[in-house]
Amino acid sequence: MKKKKKISEMLEIPKEIYSNVPNFIITGFEEMIIENYKGILEYEDYYIKINTFIGIVNINGINLRLEKMTEDNLKIIGKIENIDIERTIDE
Repeated sequence: MKKKKKISEMLEIPKEIYSNVPNFIITGFEEMIIENYKGILEYEDYYIKINTFIGIVNINGINLRLEKMTEDNLKIIGKIENIDIERTIDE
């Protein structure tokens, strides 16, 4: 893993490409993309709980819905009011 990390750093490859570290893209209060997620733990129109490789992401809001989901990426839309991350591993 150390060799892989060194090579990636030399080539300036983002960490989320060569590892399972999630990447969060938040656009305003109405859109969020999570890259490198493991699964959906809970899903309501006011609360979504996502499992990632480093912890749990809790999204609270109004009219939340999964707009797009692939094996690696998840797009959530709606009125996002709060995002909370529970770390489950130490890096």
